[in-house]
Amino acid sequence: MKIICFTTGKKAEYGILNGKVIQGATGTPYRQLKHSNSHYNLNEVKLLPPCTPSKIVALGLNYYSHAKEFKSPIPPEPLLFMKPSTSVIGPEDNIVYPGSSERVDYEAELGVVIKTRAYRVPVERALDYVLGYTCFNDVTARDLQKKDGQWTRAKGFDTFSVIGPCVETELDPGNANLEAYLNGELKQRGTTSDLIFPIPELVSFISHIMTLLPGDVIATGTPSGIGPMYPGDTVEIKIEGIGTLRNYVVKNGE
Repeated sequence: MKIICFTTGKKAEYGILNGKVIQGATGTPYRQLKHSNSHYNLNEVKLLPPCTPSKIVALGLNYYSHAKEFKSPIPPEPLLFMKPSTSVIGPEDNIVYPGSSERVDYEAELGVVIKTRAYRVPVERALDYVLGYTCFNDVTARDLQKKDGQWTRAKGFDTFSVIGPCVETELDPGNANLEAYLNGELKQRGTTSDLIFPIPELVSFISHIMTLLPGDVIATGTPSGIGPMYPGDTVEIKIEGIGTLRNYVVKNGE
């Protein structure tokens, strides 16, 4: 089931996406989502981020291919960092290139959306706390990341957490194929079978550090092939079984 959040210009609503038709819904996906009598065509609405996280917990160096690309040792434990909720945008929104950076990169990732409060969750029960999965673009000011030596500024700009187009509840998170395209050219291709720390481990590990809340997102890391994008570019994150997350890069102030 593909859960979306959308607006027709009045208010945000949840719905179920079937091809290009949206079945309206009432309630929330974190408690109970019920079909309503409303239907919409996809081209009649604006898609919003499919969840509203209180926090985004992201992973560095969580693909073997990415660690090899950077000639970095395999981390003994998950390498975590945070992205603020104010950095979230959705499908077809603009990624704003900050004036303080000269290199901003795309990073294709699988996002894990939390369904229910998760505190000290055992690995074997971790997926019970997951609503589903989404495309995530972990936009990064690469030059500022190197300059600062820590990642808060480089990862935390407004528009630097791109989520969508839906939350797919029936994906196999251990074998999902993901790709990144820049202006139609394939730049990244990977599979979650290459994750250093698989998703159940991540949910458990993080929940022993901080309580995860409904709608929170775990950005699970990126495969090899990251690179720069510039104002005027179009970037697409595609995950088999979920769909395509498309965004446009603009100059600061546009």
